[in-house]
Amino acid sequence: MKKLVLAYSGGLDTSYCAKFLSKEEGYEVHAVIVNTGGFSSEEIKIIEEKAIALGANTYTSIDSVQNFYNQVVRYLIFGNVLRNNTYPLSVSAERIVQAVEIVNHAKKVGAKYIAHGSTGAGNDQVRFDMIFQTLAPEIEIITPIRDNKLAREEEIAYLKKNGVEYSWEKAKYSINKGLWGTSVGGDETLTSNLPLPDTAYPSQLKEKEPTQIKLTFEKGELIAINGQKNTPISNIEKLEAMASKYAIGRDIHVGDTIIGIKGRVGFEAAAPLIIIKAHHLLEKHTLSKWQQYQKEQLGNFYGMLLHEGNYLDEVMRNIEAFLTDTQKNVSGDVFVGLYPFQFRLLGVDSKHDLMNASFGSYGEMNKGWTADEAKGFIKMLSNPGKIANHVNQYHD
Repeated sequence: MKKLVLAYSGGLDTSYCAKFLSKEEGYEVHAVIVNTGGFSSEEIKIIEEKAIALGANTYTSIDSVQNFYNQVVRYLIFGNVLRNNTYPLSVSAERIVQAVEIVNHAKKVGAKYIAHGSTGAGNDQVRFDMIFQTLAPEIEIITPIRDNKLAREEEIAYLKKNGVEYSWEKAKYSINKGLWGTSVGGDETLTSNLPLPDTAYPSQLKEKEPTQIKLTFEKGELIAINGQKNTPISNIEKLEAMASKYAIGRDIHVGDTIIGIKGRVGFEAAAPLIIIKAHHLLEKHTLSKWQQYQKEQLGNFYGMLLHEGNYLDEVMRNIEAFLTDTQKNVSGDVFVGLYPFQFRLLGVDSKHDLMNASFGSYGEMNKGWTADEAKGFIKMLSNPGKIANHVNQYHD
């Protein structure tokens, strides 16, 4: 039989692929799910049972949360990456790591085919195919949903015909949860004017009394919350649990898809937004203005390339090296206030704080230069403008 690895999630599209490819196309299907923070152990077990029942020869669950953090999330923090100044790349960042893990597994088991359930109308098809083609050009990519332009109703009808009686009733809102946030899609996000209702978001307001927390960073990574040290992953999960009770981190992202159309999606990402904004504030105190300027350019560029599936381009490793080097002095505490539906950055405490009072206090007094030195500096600084104004005022 033809050995095939299927990127399997347990949803309608990949369930159709598991049944169709094993029954109709004669593939030896090896279903693989890659957990980047969105699945519980109970959910993974249920998905395994479904995969085997649908005709998969084997089922493999790969825990890639640590890889996801090490290879992607830490650089999104270092770069303060928010696509269109809004979206922390919750889902698109996951897809890259999932694709890499799947192709590695395919090589491990000697599969000559890889399949995924993407349609021809979204970003995921690009991300998966680019990773697969780059890492394993010898492996053929199989995409039944895309190739046959299947509608949801056609997939359901086929599965029912073959005795698969799961409830495929489409949920009002599609939820995709991971370590770095949760996407929320619904009828409203297909429009340009309608907001998602509060009930569409997975976390509801449970805490109304404001509180203050302390986030401790070491070389750009979140190492402690309120003085309690833990791994960055555990701290992300802990902060999400704390802040989601305040219904923090809700928004709608509007952006350009890889295939050239506009897209709109809701998301809930309390921990990512707080961490990125707190980290950015700490950088404002500890980095030079030119470091901040270059980081902003490269951080945005990194996020764009990641979102569009170009993770394997060597320039990404170059940018990661730059971002890592900028974090040498990004250590200290950031104080954050949590309130219903919002958070506030309150201040920082760092031994690397460049607001060092020994050199002067902004707008009040200086200790590093004389009045005459200030006048001379200002005169030199204004000289190019003075020359241009003198030359051009007679030549309008």
